[in-house]
Amino acid sequence: METTPTPPAARLDLALAFGRYTLAVPRDGRLRLALGWFALGVAALAASGVLAILLVLSRTPGLARLFPVADFFLVALVAHVDLSVLVWFLAFAGTLWSLNSTPRALAVGWVALCLAAAGTATITVAPFFGGTPVMANYVPVIESRAFIGGLTVFGAGVVLLVLRGLFASPLVGMRLDGAGALRFGLNGAIVATAVALLALAWSYAAVPATLDGKAYYELLFWGAGHVLQFTWTLLLLVAWLLLADAVGARVPLSPRVVALLFGIGLAAVFATPLIYLAFDVTSVEHHRLQTWLMRFGGGLAIAPVAVAVVWGLYGRGARAGVERPSWQRPLFAALVTSIALFGVGGLIGFAIQGSNVKIPAHYHGAIVGVTIAAMGIAYWLLPRFGCAAPPPRLATWQVYLYGGGQLLHIAGLVWSGGYGVQRKVADGAVVERSLEQTLGMGMMGLGGLVAIIGGMLFVAAVIVAVARRPRATAAAAPAR
Repeated sequence: METTPTPPAARLDLALAFGRYTLAVPRDGRLRLALGWFALGVAALAASGVLAILLVLSRTPGLARLFPVADFFLVALVAHVDLSVLVWFLAFAGTLWSLNSTPRALAVGWVALCLAAAGTATITVAPFFGGTPVMANYVPVIESRAFIGGLTVFGAGVVLLVLRGLFASPLVGMRLDGAGALRFGLNGAIVATAVALLALAWSYAAVPATLDGKAYYELLFWGAGHVLQFTWTLLLLVAWLLLADAVGARVPLSPRVVALLFGIGLAAVFATPLIYLAFDVTSVEHHRLQTWLMRFGGGLAIAPVAVAVVWGLYGRGARAGVERPSWQRPLFAALVTSIALFGVGGLIGFAIQGSNVKIPAHYHGAIVGVTIAAMGIAYWLLPRFGCAAPPPRLATWQVYLYGGGQLLHIAGLVWSGGYGVQRKVADGAVVERSLEQTLGMGMMGLGGLVAIIGGMLFVAAVIVAVARRPRATAAAAPAR
């Protein structure tokens, strides 16, 4: 039941014309399952943050001998990347897919969560037992029994998560409203992930096991990794629309147009099996077509939604000024920072020439854009999970600190790439750098440190919100 005052006529007209882009939160077993996936994602970010601190310490003179394996930096870096991207993103997806599901096959959902949690725990501790790090794109690995076993168990959990999603997702229906458009986007993300799993299985069957580690894992995860970018994009667009609605913006897109844009963003995924049928996974054509598919098919829906959301935010500011309720401020910060970082990453992508550190600058911008949007959704969900709202000042500063640190990190990479610093080469102990290159890499390191602090503050904000939860776990969500 709506408890807020009747909105002004102009705002009401927009709401009636374009619909509310929000999701209902169930109060049954689906909520508990979603909370489990949410906890897994936050735990993965916390573990990746601890590993990031250990990464710095392992390169500190006099402290390296305290670590259990000689190449601890590289093996810890592998686990840090997988936890902060692969596990975090899929746990975030599991949270939204569980909320957006019917009560069917909840037991399968719990088995999926338990497998994913066990795999995540194994991935986290694997660096302490050594192994050979392989810095493959999308999913870097440690060639050790512990890490490969943990990654396999986590993957089994994701397979069950997606299978349940395919059979337990609600129908969108013919009378499409804003919530239905978001459900369409979430359902599309499940389909994209299913295609990614198909691509992974196909590559596993086709890639020669005799290849060396770097070539083998690069080819194994290349197709699936590209398809997963469509999943992240759909989840990002859903998050932008939901956060825009939460802060009172009225996005000037009808639900049918939004669903059409989601469909365009998903359509290119179905070309993936055709690429596998036409070209061998070890061929240059297969490699290039997957890249072109992601570059030209995955981004078609992003710009229209981003422009509409920014327009809605501008209209909200023009009507109500910049002052917002305290609980809205972290959501607004997450939304604008996510759009800005994702946009910066996209623009850098057009400036890439050759294999230099502009490439990681590009995908850092895109990945961080998705991460910050997921953090905003986490802040939106916490009161709906029965927790307190996160401390507004802490949560708002956390977003800007994390986003600002990542922006500085990206700027350092672009600066260094402009002066010729190559991607995936040894550090200054092996490669002599100019003053300009050193300054750029120093900027990158400082930004990374600030971002690590911002990431740990996110975990702290979530812990505070959980610790301050009301006794009645079904506490009402904050009023609009």
